[in-house]
Amino acid sequence: MHRGIRSRQNLALSLGRNWIELLLLMPHEIQKTSHPSPLRVLAVIGSLNRESVTRVVISETARQLADRGCDVDLLDFQKEPLPLYDPGLSYDAPTFPALQRRVAQADVFLLGTPDYHGGISSALKSFLDHFWREFAGKLFASIIASHEKGLTVADQLRTVARQCYAWSLPYAVSFTGGSDLQDGRITSQPLRDRLAMMTRDIAVYGGLLAAQRRADLASTEPGFMARIR
Repeated sequence: MHRGIRSRQNLALSLGRNWIELLLLMPHEIQKTSHPSPLRVLAVIGSLNRESVTRVVISETARQLADRGCDVDLLDFQKEPLPLYDPGLSYDAPTFPALQRRVAQADVFLLGTPDYHGGISSALKSFLDHFWREFAGKLFASIIASHEKGLTVADQLRTVARQCYAWSLPYAVSFTGGSDLQDGRITSQPLRDRLAMMTRDIAVYGGLLAAQRRADLASTEPGFMARIR
């Protein structure tokens, strides 16, 4: 038996049998136990630019998440146009049911956007406006192409998450096309390091939140998820 596991067992016995399971479970084991199916990530490219640097970074992050075992669905509005949100017409659009299913099935939303005048792109804003119940209890992770660190853009996306009863990572990854990418490739080691951190956090915390969301929806206990059971 591994020495670390034995020491946790001894400590658990000294504290009482009720603590044994808690002390034996390490974070990675908790993740595997609580989220046995692949974590489903909807990666959203919120740029319509054909030469978009946002597309490059979101695509690379999606690849890294897939390498971690996540089931990644890439939504690119340049290839799959989404009309401007109209509350009187959008829900009757022939393409809406399929998009709604993709959003509803996702556990995590990886949101990429350029920084336009300190705000998110119109393409991403229109996408977000179509939904709220489908976001509740899920995780938002933001990647921002910005010459100004994207701080106000990150704040806007956290606000959207809060208003939709979603969670968000406590940070966003921002980058600059000219210094972090060259010829459609990531060349900056600091950006690579930040993306490695984000993909790890998405896999870990996304899995934990997805498992708790399922438990809350199946429960009769009070909680903020009770309103959408």
